[in-house]
Amino acid sequence: MYMKIKSVAVFGAGAVGSYVIWGLSEKKDISLSVIAKGERAERLKAEGCLINGKTYHPEVLTPEEAKGVDLLIVSLKYGALAGALDDIKEVVSENTIVMSLMNGVDSEEIISTKIDKSHIIYSLIKVASHREEKEYVFNPETTIGIIYGEEAAPFESERVAAIRDLFDGTGLNYRVTDCIKEEIWSKYRLNICNNLPQAIIGAGVGCYTDSEHMKAISEGLRKEVEAVALAKGIDMSRCAGTSSRGSAVPPTARYSTLQDIDAGRHTEIDMFSGTMMRMGKELGIATPYNEYTYHIIKALEEKNDGVFDYDENSEAVTYSK
Repeated sequence: MYMKIKSVAVFGAGAVGSYVIWGLSEKKDISLSVIAKGERAERLKAEGCLINGKTYHPEVLTPEEAKGVDLLIVSLKYGALAGALDDIKEVVSENTIVMSLMNGVDSEEIISTKIDKSHIIYSLIKVASHREEKEYVFNPETTIGIIYGEEAAPFESERVAAIRDLFDGTGLNYRVTDCIKEEIWSKYRLNICNNLPQAIIGAGVGCYTDSEHMKAISEGLRKEVEAVALAKGIDMSRCAGTSSRGSAVPPTARYSTLQDIDAGRHTEIDMFSGTMMRMGKELGIATPYNEYTYHIIKALEEKNDGVFDYDENSEAVTYSK
C-alpha cells in the first residue's frame, strides 16, 4: 500500500519549527501539531505561533497524545535534545518517520540511542529565520528550505516519496538528495567557518571579506572540519555543486551564534566546536582553532551570565611576575 503522511508533529516551535508550521498549516487532509508540556504548552495554546505577521494555532499535544504520528519533525535547540529523548521515544511508534532539522552532524546519532535508527530519515534545513520579540520572521522566496534523503540506496524510497507529496504545494522549499550526509557536513562546515568567528568579534558577515585575519580564522576552522570529515569517510566534494548555493546576505548579517550572544542566550557552541573537539580527539586529529573558539564563546556566555560583573567590593587578585 502506498505510504501517505496524514499526521505531522513538530517538536520545537522556534526559528526552524516556525518555517515548518508556516508551510504545513495550509496543507489540507493532514493534522499538524506541536509537541509541548506544562507552561510552554499552555502558552502555545493561548498565544499560538506568530510567524511573518500571522498567528498560527496548530494543535498542542503532549508526547503521549502525539504517539504514533506519521512524521515527527525535531527542530529543537541542541542543548535541549538530551532532555527531550524520552519524549521523542514516547511519540515514536512502529510506522513513525523521524526527521531531525537540527544543526550539527550528530543529532540523528543521539536520537538513535533511544529509538531504532530505521525510523530516521536524514535531513537538514537552510532558513534565515530570526526572532523579533515574539515573532519569527523569514523570507519564503529566498529560503533554500529542507534537504533530505536516504542514507543509502534505494534513494527513491517510499518514505522519500511520501515526504515529497507532503511538501508539494505548501510553499515549503525542499530538495531530495542522494548524498545527504555530505550535505549535512557541508552545512556544518559553513556554520563553523562563518557562524562562529563573527560571533567572537560581534561583527556582520562582511568581516570575512574585509579582514585577512578573519579569513585566516575561518580557513583554520574549515581545514579542521574537512580533516575530521575525511577521516570519517565523508567526501563533501560529492555535493559541492548544490550545498554551496545560497541566498545573498548583506555585510551586516548576524548569524545564529551572534544572535544568541546579542540576546544574552546560551549558544549552540557545544554542537559546533564542542562536537568537533570530541570527534577530533576520538580520531587523533588536532583541532586548535575549534578549541580556542569553543572556550572564547563559552567565556562570552559567562560574560552575558554576569560572571565577570565585578564591583569595587570584589576580592582583589594579585599577579606576580
